[in-house]
Amino acid sequence: MKAADAGRARHDAEPAFVLHSYPYRETSLIIEAFTRNWGRVALVARGARRPRSALRGVLLAFQPLLLSWGGKAELRTLHKAEWQGGLPQLRGRGLLCGFYLNELMLKLLARDDAHEALFETYHATLIALTNGGEHAMTLRSFEQRLLKEAGYALTLDRDAISGESIAAEYSYRYLVERGPVRIKHAALHVAERGEGDENRLELSGQTLLDMARDNYASPATQQQSKALMRILINHCLGNQILNTRQLLMDIRQL
Repeated sequence: MKAADAGRARHDAEPAFVLHSYPYRETSLIIEAFTRNWGRVALVARGARRPRSALRGVLLAFQPLLLSWGGKAELRTLHKAEWQGGLPQLRGRGLLCGFYLNELMLKLLARDDAHEALFETYHATLIALTNGGEHAMTLRSFEQRLLKEAGYALTLDRDAISGESIAAEYSYRYLVERGPVRIKHAALHVAERGEGDENRLELSGQTLLDMARDNYASPATQQQSKALMRILINHCLGNQILNTRQLLMDIRQL
């Protein structure tokens, strides 16, 4: 959406999810919301912490809402929030994964930049996290879609130097900001350019093809795709730290 449109005075009943909230002054909240038609927006929910506020108990993370707000400043005023229901609460590790998704979006998505397809993907991902199963596959799929929406789409089907199609039987290195390069070419490329360790991750061609198909059934693909996505996300984040990722790592070590 255009910035001028995003700054319109009034928006009513917009589908949204709360990504984060924190206290503001004595009785209010600041809400970071992800909306289907207007992207990420910051809203002040005045009086939301008062015991009798109509907003109290409604502004929950991971629940589909309809939000109405107004104002043209970067921080707008929330007028109404309606809970849409139909989505079980996340629990256990699924809840931690949900917080991880929210932190990623807060740090990678600009405000007032609509991502309608990502909104639907996020909703579907929350449903998948409530259903249990293998959360790692769900996270890899969402990470890849998020990077694409944020302008960092992965190249997975062709060699970044030769242009040849990826072959399952070959080994590749994924050069950050370029893509996969077959090992015999990658070693020379990295040496010539003096590039660091982030360009030294080795992947099988099969892993790259699996990722292109959004298929994470293979244990090898799960392991290698996790390492690749960590490198790429760290690169996109720059100096920002993902607190939820560290928490998940600490829990696994308990």
